[in-house]
Amino acid sequence: MTQTLDIISRELIYFWLYFSIQFQQIVWYWALGMALGSLVSVFGKEKIHRAFALTQSKKPGILGLVPASLLGIASPLCMYGTIPIVASFAAKGMSDDSPSPESASSFDGQIAAFMVSSVLLNPQILFYTAALGVPMLIIRFVSCFVCGILAGICVRLFFRNKRFFNFKVFEQIANRDTDPNLLVRFLKNYGRNIRATGVFFLIGIVLSALFQRYVPPYAFARLFGSNRGLGILLASTIGVPLYICGGGTIPLIITWMHSGMSMGTAASFMIAGPAMKITNLGALKIVLGIKHFLYYIAFAVLFAFLTGVLTDWGISFFQIPAS
Repeated sequence: MTQTLDIISRELIYFWLYFSIQFQQIVWYWALGMALGSLVSVFGKEKIHRAFALTQSKKPGILGLVPASLLGIASPLCMYGTIPIVASFAAKGMSDDSPSPESASSFDGQIAAFMVSSVLLNPQILFYTAALGVPMLIIRFVSCFVCGILAGICVRLFFRNKRFFNFKVFEQIANRDTDPNLLVRFLKNYGRNIRATGVFFLIGIVLSALFQRYVPPYAFARLFGSNRGLGILLASTIGVPLYICGGGTIPLIITWMHSGMSMGTAASFMIAGPAMKITNLGALKIVLGIKHFLYYIAFAVLFAFLTGVLTDWGISFFQIPAS
């Protein structure tokens, strides 16, 4: 009995050591990231939405996908907050009784660019990614930005004669940032961000600590490191269920990279994870329909895989350090 208690005590000490080190390393990135997201939400959200509506009204063609993707990244809303917004954009942009096929594909292309980049990244997660180092921060931003643009191009090219989205079942969600005092409004928004992500953040650190203690580094390196092509494929497919949320994944990725995961595999995971997170898929299935939904899954997996391959090639070619 005494020996068992000694073993349990020793393991708890090791777990606390791993947990506390991870927590101290990244808690400030998380807290400041949530603060940045709240600042954007309180002071910039409406400006972002007006800017996107303006890009639609000007009908800039394929070049309009660039600001649409950037504005999607800047938007702090989750998927269930983004869909009602883009639904209102679509309703305003397609208010004509008989819009032309070219007009329909143009609007849907911009909406696709906005939605996809918004699904993949937002200001708080972008800042939080800095815990992985500047190279990974740049890779994540560029890949999400390009993914949004390519999604818009695909919609414009392959769905010229019909609508890609169906937003009829979604209604506008009421704005919760309505307190007349801006400081109070910011603090309320920040509190909601902390409550929404805090549990996942702690879960991620707990899993990371358990992983460091009980999973031999060589075993993980054998799975994700020895064959990078296989590692990228796993990250872009079966690795998706491991994606908790942006607040809980960074600690795991830090541990995995220290254990042999390549930057390309990590980049692939950071594309496929949010793109195919269960909650996001549930919302997308409603507005896409089964056929378009399957197209979206195929696009996300392929882009995640190619992102990983190109990232590892670029890292090797330019000899960029991991952090």
